[in-house]
Amino acid sequence: MKYLNLGCIIYNKMTLNIPITELEQSAFCQDGSNFRTKTLEEEFNSGVRWQRIPARYLRIPVDELNGAIKEAKALLGDKVVVLGHHYQREDVIEHSDLQGDSYLLSKLASEQSAEVIIFCGVHFMAETAEILSSSSQRVILPNMAAGCSMADMASTKQVEDCWDYLSKKLKTIITPVSYMNSTADIKALCGQNNGIVCTSSNAGQALSWAFDHGEKVLFIPDQHLGRNTAIDYGIPEDEMVIWDPYKVDGGISDYDLDRAKMILWKGHCSVHTRFSVNQINLARAKNKKVNILVHPECTNDVVSMADYVGSTEYIKQMVHNAPNGSSWAIGTEINLVKRLAHTYPEKNVFCLDEMVCPCATMYRVHPAYLLWVLEGLLAGYVINQIKVKDSIQLYSKIALERMLEL
Repeated sequence: MKYLNLGCIIYNKMTLNIPITELEQSAFCQDGSNFRTKTLEEEFNSGVRWQRIPARYLRIPVDELNGAIKEAKALLGDKVVVLGHHYQREDVIEHSDLQGDSYLLSKLASEQSAEVIIFCGVHFMAETAEILSSSSQRVILPNMAAGCSMADMASTKQVEDCWDYLSKKLKTIITPVSYMNSTADIKALCGQNNGIVCTSSNAGQALSWAFDHGEKVLFIPDQHLGRNTAIDYGIPEDEMVIWDPYKVDGGISDYDLDRAKMILWKGHCSVHTRFSVNQINLARAKNKKVNILVHPECTNDVVSMADYVGSTEYIKQMVHNAPNGSSWAIGTEINLVKRLAHTYPEKNVFCLDEMVCPCATMYRVHPAYLLWVLEGLLAGYVINQIKVKDSIQLYSKIALERMLEL
């Protein structure tokens, strides 16, 4: 295949680090009653700053996009496999050949034989697919602006500085644990320093592995998943500290650092931290029998009040296995919640937050971008290929394989 070199295509994530502005966030928040997919022109007019795309894709209605995507996929056949994360909008997920959360998709990516993997997710997920796939395969991200606000809270330089400081300061063995929601560079740092990667599905197992190999853990970049997992593991909160990359020495005193078992990076998920104790109280006031089911990226006060806590796949299975007539207030990304409600109409499934805000970066994978990269393949071009340096791949893969072996 040839490689298309257009001015509008940017392959290096670091050159396309688009922050989530307040304007863009507010453009997506709504009451949940109408989640139709707009044309790309409408999206750009609302103030979003996504990757530029040839003008002809801007005004194509969603029905025409869906038809064209199906036609392109049929022509490409088994040369291409489309992976779709559960948080994708319906008009994208319907075209995915395989669906899952970040853990399941990382496993699926390593098992594919297709020449091209199109990853309908965000940048760190596509990087992981590139690392775990074979050297003969190509991984594509439809919109290179689809990053992750949490991953952006831990830059490579910040984490390297933190690790250097801790390594020199502490006499004990520290094990770095990186949540999947991180760049390949951060995963490589873990692999190079006897660390491991985890997802929300296996964070408990990863933490146990980490303490088998060290006395302290540096958990990057989600403080809430790290805290909730550590509490389940039996570590008291007074033995946890938060590393703030914008403060001298992380803002941690020598005394607190010395007695801490968990060093939590100051990062969070912009979606899951919206859920609150007040929302749980309101749901229970309306229905005393409602089941509160939340993701472990939520804050600890929310997790502590919930009836069930687990990964995206766990949430799916809980609703699937629930008896008909049961009620479920779910604290996770709205596209998955709406899909579960549609799939199981005999159960009362709704989002904890009435004013729902989908994952703003996942939302950037519009079906027009999917059509664009598919038609590029039909023309013999690879658009938006994800590339990870060999040295980064080597150590990232070590940390990822440790996770997959759990």
